[in-house]
Amino acid sequence: MKAIKLLAIVALTACTISACHENVPVEERDWDGTTTQYASSDERQSTTYYKPYIGYVGDPMPFFDPVDKSFKILYLQEHRPNIAGTYHPFWGVQTNDVANYTSLGEVLATGARAEQDAALGTGCVVYNEKQKLYYIFYTANRDQPKAGEDAQVIMYATSPDFKTWTKYPLFRLRGVEYGYSSSDFRDPVVWQSEEDELWHMLISTKVGGKGNLAEFTSSDMKTWEHKGIFMPMMWDRFYECPDIFKMGDWWYLVYSEMSAGVDGGGNAKTWGRRVQYFKGKTIDELKATTAGDAGIWPDDHNGYLDSRAFYAAKTASDGTNRYIWGWCPTREGNDNTKTNADSEPQWAGSLVAHRLIQHEDGTLTLGEVPAIKQKYSQNKEVKSMKQSEQGVTIAGKSYTMAAYSYVLFNRLDFHNHLSMTVTTESASDKFGISFVRGTDSKKYYTIVVNPEGDTQRKINFEEEGEEGMGFIEAIDSYLFTTPADNVYHIDIYTDNSVFVLYINNILAYTNRIYGIQHNCWSVNSYNGTITVKDLQLTQY
Repeated sequence: MKAIKLLAIVALTACTISACHENVPVEERDWDGTTTQYASSDERQSTTYYKPYIGYVGDPMPFFDPVDKSFKILYLQEHRPNIAGTYHPFWGVQTNDVANYTSLGEVLATGARAEQDAALGTGCVVYNEKQKLYYIFYTANRDQPKAGEDAQVIMYATSPDFKTWTKYPLFRLRGVEYGYSSSDFRDPVVWQSEEDELWHMLISTKVGGKGNLAEFTSSDMKTWEHKGIFMPMMWDRFYECPDIFKMGDWWYLVYSEMSAGVDGGGNAKTWGRRVQYFKGKTIDELKATTAGDAGIWPDDHNGYLDSRAFYAAKTASDGTNRYIWGWCPTREGNDNTKTNADSEPQWAGSLVAHRLIQHEDGTLTLGEVPAIKQKYSQNKEVKSMKQSEQGVTIAGKSYTMAAYSYVLFNRLDFHNHLSMTVTTESASDKFGISFVRGTDSKKYYTIVVNPEGDTQRKINFEEEGEEGMGFIEAIDSYLFTTPADNVYHIDIYTDNSVFVLYINNILAYTNRIYGIQHNCWSVNSYNGTITVKDLQLTQY
């Protein structure tokens, strides 16, 4: 009897590890011949937009290792639930192509609950060539600090091989010693200047309740001299996870913006929570963008780089390409509508990477990673399964749709790359692409390419269908310029529920959409006429 019980436990464990709860029904269903909606679920681990088998990715800290020529991305490991008082150790992954990751496991542990670094916060990694040492500078969070104790200080650890790390508990860079907040003194970013050959550090902090980036310099990375405020943060905003770098002829500050609090009437303000950037031809010009709340934006959409589903992003470059990594949040109860403009989304999720595109005027947008495109290499036939009764003309692989028409296509899998060219008849025509849609769907989820006046567009996220709630707040995109020729080259990548869309190298849009896999999808025209060509589906 004990042997039988043991075998049952082993079988159940093996089933859990291999996610056989997914595989069994997959084999039993006619995925190609049906169009009804299916309640699908994610795989345990995502492999393109990385999620560890256990836990979630928070606050990426990417670094290009000049020794072994690979990208190493540390992140705050979120367990749900975390250990009380001691949480968010640094875990890491390694990649050579920004499409496939190898786990490094835990890289830097938290301290004990009574120590200053009981919980770790965002930091950065740099390599000192002269010393042949790797450095991690990190935010050290004390658990329940008492009066006179620092809630946050900056600490560091070193390693000769990126495997064995030594902490220096006697080193504390304390904000209160320089007139800064003791509870907001965090997220250090370190770089070496070519001009003075000193190491520079920026820290997100506050002075009298107003956000600022403080600057420190060092010649040996152990003793740091305070240089004052580098840049003020505008208005009531706070810039988390700052990242500073030079790309071509331009200096950039990339940051994740929080705007929280209450207005004069006691009403909650809308959270910003997006990744943005400033630019300048010189460091001084970069600083001037926020001086006196100047608001010298780098482009016509306030420097936004993605949606609210891409956060805490930082960059790293191999000398040829610069990539940016952020986390895509999960949704409470796997509910696609659980976004809220006035509250924090679920913290942490999956690791999403984009390639930075620098335009001639110095503006930045985000584009697809070449190796991710290559990874989705298996061609899949795209079949029209159903269409609206009127308004659709199909000529080979070209689909023309009049107002209020749609074409429903065959089911997707776990990892999909959809590409297509959509041409609108006029600049005001509205169209969308729907997911988790079946012939019996009472609600489904649509990426709407929405006209915003005569010259701009914006992605809206909507729950359509007879039971749908319509527009879903806080997960729309930034404004982008309507193409002069009304042609939209669209690429969509999905890895389980992580969804990433690109349009014409001028828009990047990340979202979390549960239920994409094993369900049909559609292209819809809402007004005017659209033509869809070059429709391709690849998977892996």
